[in-house]
Amino acid sequence: MKIIIVGIGKVGYTLAKHLSAEGNDVAVIDKSQEAADKGGDSLDIMCLRGSGLSTRALLDAGVRETDLIIATTPSDEINMLCCLTAKRLGAKHTVARIRDPEYAHEVSVLKQELGLNMIINPELEAANEIGRVLRFPTAINVETFAARKVELVAFRVVKGDKIVGKNLAGIMNDIKFPILFCTAVRGDEVIIPDGNFVPAEGDLMYIAGKPSAITDFFKYEGKYQKQVKTAVIVGGGRIAYYLGLGMSRLGMKIKIIEQNKKRCQELDELLPDCIIIHGDGTDEQILEEEHLEAAGAVVTLTGRDEENLLTALYASRLRVPKVIAKINRGNYEGIIKEMGVDSIISPKNITAAQIIRYVRALRNTIGSNVETLHKIADGRAEALEFVAGESTWNLGVPFKDIRFKKNFLVAAIVRNGNIIIPTGNDCIMAKDNVIVISRSSNVNDLNDVFEV
Repeated sequence: MKIIIVGIGKVGYTLAKHLSAEGNDVAVIDKSQEAADKGGDSLDIMCLRGSGLSTRALLDAGVRETDLIIATTPSDEINMLCCLTAKRLGAKHTVARIRDPEYAHEVSVLKQELGLNMIINPELEAANEIGRVLRFPTAINVETFAARKVELVAFRVVKGDKIVGKNLAGIMNDIKFPILFCTAVRGDEVIIPDGNFVPAEGDLMYIAGKPSAITDFFKYEGKYQKQVKTAVIVGGGRIAYYLGLGMSRLGMKIKIIEQNKKRCQELDELLPDCIIIHGDGTDEQILEEEHLEAAGAVVTLTGRDEENLLTALYASRLRVPKVIAKINRGNYEGIIKEMGVDSIISPKNITAAQIIRYVRALRNTIGSNVETLHKIADGRAEALEFVAGESTWNLGVPFKDIRFKKNFLVAAIVRNGNIIIPTGNDCIMAKDNVIVISRSSNVNDLNDVFEV
């Protein structure tokens, strides 16, 4: 596919990197010569200096033959107008990053009136992901599929867990919960486990199943924790706003610490059910005054990775039960996890995953389109949801009679609202929602999991 990305900031660069790696013909437009040069040198793609509002720049990038244009500049209005202009010039599909909360309730109108095919709000998506973890604090990350009927939950195996030292076949025989251990991360290795796999202390495990079954498993392990009741958010940006709004509606007591006084006043008006504190959330004295150690969770959301990292480590040292840090630089993730902070949120990666799903669906207009896509295991594996169609191979064939490709696993099937954790006797039927775990990063169709 031919794709034009307007704006090569954090999100634009991440998209260009992933989409070009998947074999798409990617061109980038950016007003900054330095940013354009960086993209061209490191990604080996065409980068043009210019404005996304410039007809000339769009034409030079090949907009008339473009399958998709993605506008990710810092300005919502420029992104919308860029997509509108590109559509008039011949671009087939358009995606705009729109972040302002004032537009959040107007998504359907904007899509209809401006001809936008997709609107992405990184801060809202990040807040939703954080919210899922706060509702299920036992987990490191929680991803959902099939209208939240199926969850994929990551947790760290620790000393004393009942599953340590037993193979998965024996564990499943003991617990008899309808869940599936579908991915393991051990050191630098990502494993799609079989029944012989033996979980060890320190492993990062991913399990799939319906929410009630996953809850039963954590109760069995003695790890279950109810929804966080109190949370301290450090940094009062858009993610904090969306998170405070959503969590306070669920009865959670939210305290937001923000350094900018004007922003504090805005948040105080926007979030009447939250407590807004004016102060430096990285200052230990302020954190002590606000009794950080008594919080059920701490979420660090400032604009600087270094501040988020240090505050998260300080909260972990105080033994706050759940600590979540926003980190945009990938090279920090390993460091922070080694120091005991497992739950990391990256808005740029969340955005990239959603747009990549959309791109793969466009590329695959005949088969089973990607409905949901989540990058897991630090981006080294994917969890995808497909809807099986009449063109899907092996419909009605028991799994024991199918040859699956290596490094693929069917984790769950949703049929008529019922969740099936597949065994050798189960099969895929037309209209099933099928959740697949893959170590490949270029899966476009459900048929990609089968050997020819």
